[in-house]
Amino acid sequence: MLIEVDKIPQEGLHIVRDFEFMSVDLVEEEAVFLEPAHVEADVNRLGDEVWIRGQMKVRLSVVCSRCLQPFDFPLDLTFDLIYLPEELDEIKEELEEEDINRLFYYHRQINLRDIILEQINLAFPLKPLCSEDCEGLCPICGQVRREGRCRCLDERTDPRLEKLKLLKR
Repeated sequence: MLIEVDKIPQEGLHIVRDFEFMSVDLVEEEAVFLEPAHVEADVNRLGDEVWIRGQMKVRLSVVCSRCLQPFDFPLDLTFDLIYLPEELDEIKEELEEEDINRLFYYHRQINLRDIILEQINLAFPLKPLCSEDCEGLCPICGQVRREGRCRCLDERTDPRLEKLKLLKR
């Protein structure tokens, strides 16, 4: 959805819309969209500056980095962005601290769809976990530990610790 900067009315825009994306657009390779992203956003303009504030809800399926099982990953995000015209991007050589939340629009247009996808991708954790206490997989047989205990670690001892096992007897 393209927002024409010059067509933003003085009172601003209120946008309520669902955005559908393909799962290949996500940075997390194993993630899958379970439903469209629902977005409510306000777009306001003062001169060439454009403010976009909004909230987004979306449900994804993500693979746990420990147990490799898919799990629901709901996102409820808010965003508050300021856009400036591309001409200012070329003038500015060094970013100031207050410029961190400022972005640039090109050809007097802002693509809201791209903003939403970027916000979703930025929300992914480095290592998605189905739960903080996920024990992962057994390193020997590969069984998911939360589904039941295997006997691999009980039966097998690290060969470097074999002598300690003899002392125990």
